[in-house]
Amino acid sequence: MGEHDGHRARLKKRFLRCGLDGFEDHNVLELLLFYAQPRQDTNVIAHRLMETFGTLDAVFDAAPEELMRVKGVGEGAAVLLRLVPAAARRYRMAREEAGSILINSDAAGRYLIPRFLDSREERVYLVCLDAKLKVLDCRQISSGGTTSAHIDMRRVVQTALNQNASAAILAHNHTSGIALPSPEDITATQNVREALSFIGVTLIDHIIVAGEDFVSLSDDGVLGSGYA
Repeated sequence: MGEHDGHRARLKKRFLRCGLDGFEDHNVLELLLFYAQPRQDTNVIAHRLMETFGTLDAVFDAAPEELMRVKGVGEGAAVLLRLVPAAARRYRMAREEAGSILINSDAAGRYLIPRFLDSREERVYLVCLDAKLKVLDCRQISSGGTTSAHIDMRRVVQTALNQNASAAILAHNHTSGIALPSPEDITATQNVREALSFIGVTLIDHIIVAGEDFVSLSDDGVLGSGYA
């Protein structure tokens, strides 16, 4: 048995028994790194990561090249650490996905937030709905830099037509962390609503996401009756 095997076995059993309750942030990283660094002292590497990035979420959000600058972090460890937020996003999407009916802005926000959780750039999604507001499809239609994403109106219209949608919800994220709509967001909303109206599709909302927060332009009165 190697010098660290006993400690690793104890930490694994503790997790299986109690989950992550009571774990320090560096212990979470230490446990993860067992599976990328089988022969190294991952406690030391975990402490280096926390000292470098400051918080657990900052470690998970760091780019692979930034992670690999930390002594002891190779490509395998960087991939594993980046996989955590990506897998969490897919997990939340899967839980919200099946048979979703977006009857109000709260339901729409819960459905859409996971799609932006690991994004460092602005993304734009179009959610296509049937007449009963059941999700037919949720498609990313564009992405941009860290502050703006161009909306391709032709792709918006084609996506709605392809899904035979009766209604749609536009969504994008603010990487600034503030979900409040800008004048450009209001203009984009009006342009998308007009484009969709020509093909008989109602834009019922535009959801702007920032982290775990969101703003509904339907609730703000920009889109009139919205979900009603």
